[in-house]
Amino acid sequence: MVCVGETMAALAPEPPASLDTGESLRLSVAGAESNVAMYLADLGVSAVWLSALGDDPFGRRVRTAVAAANVDVSGVRSDPHRPTGLLVKDPGPTGTRVHYYRRGSAASALGPELLDDPRLGAAALVHLTGVTPALSASCGALVERALATPPADRAHAISFDVNHRPALWPDGTAATVLRDLADRADIVFVGLDEAQHLWGADLDAGGVRELLPRPRLLVVKDGGREATAFGDGPEVTVPAPHTEVVEPVGAGDAFAAGFLAGLLRGGALTSALRLGHITAGSALRVTGDHGPLPDAATVERLLGLTEGAWAARA
Repeated sequence: MVCVGETMAALAPEPPASLDTGESLRLSVAGAESNVAMYLADLGVSAVWLSALGDDPFGRRVRTAVAAANVDVSGVRSDPHRPTGLLVKDPGPTGTRVHYYRRGSAASALGPELLDDPRLGAAALVHLTGVTPALSASCGALVERALATPPADRAHAISFDVNHRPALWPDGTAATVLRDLADRADIVFVGLDEAQHLWGADLDAGGVRELLPRPRLLVVKDGGREATAFGDGPEVTVPAPHTEVVEPVGAGDAFAAGFLAGLLRGGALTSALRLGHITAGSALRVTGDHGPLPDAATVERLLGLTEGAWAARA
């Protein structure tokens, strides 16, 4: 699997506190697509991350961190003229605000030519998110080219996480652009809350499917309650197990990786949704975007639970 998109250096107060009062900052990395790649590697899937980084200390830190998770980063370009993007987390009583410093970053200069990378030739699936088309015109052209080939003619499947970030869409085009892109992908992930924000406050999971009828698989995530998959047959809903939440950032990426890994294992939709929930729990329990998975035996035990036993954990 190949994941394409920007990853930034990330700063957050440690211990968690407002930036106004915190005295020290912890350096980590943050990027939706590399998060997915790292969790895929954790789950035993061969994962490649394609992007660009600045030729600077932040870029070297990002590359090292992603590579340490057993992700292939050999196709990540080092840009001597543009910086690595940066985000800063500002925890508060009502949640964590995120400040981005990514304008003119190395990854914002990515374009359609990235899709000529030979690593895509061996890919079973390419993962994209709605963050990338918001970064620049060239990044938008990259995603457009990736989705331009009709599904029946593609050399690999394409998964697309809507991943709506309002701050990246000041021109108000997000609703139209993201719906069009999502409806051309093979596998789509969207949170019910973001779908309601984008396309209508009264939407339920079935309503989202009516808006996005073309993807072979659509997964609608309803926060910490449940996730529903729509495919060729009846819809499948799996409740989310109860998890003590330290920070929700990165959980959606972890869920996507778990679900995709479940599909690649040949599992049914129920099993793939369960693996999505299990993987998301690993992100929810840590302050960073990438947390440790349960051991393999525990994962297999959870996947093998009866429907009633699984529901009892919700």
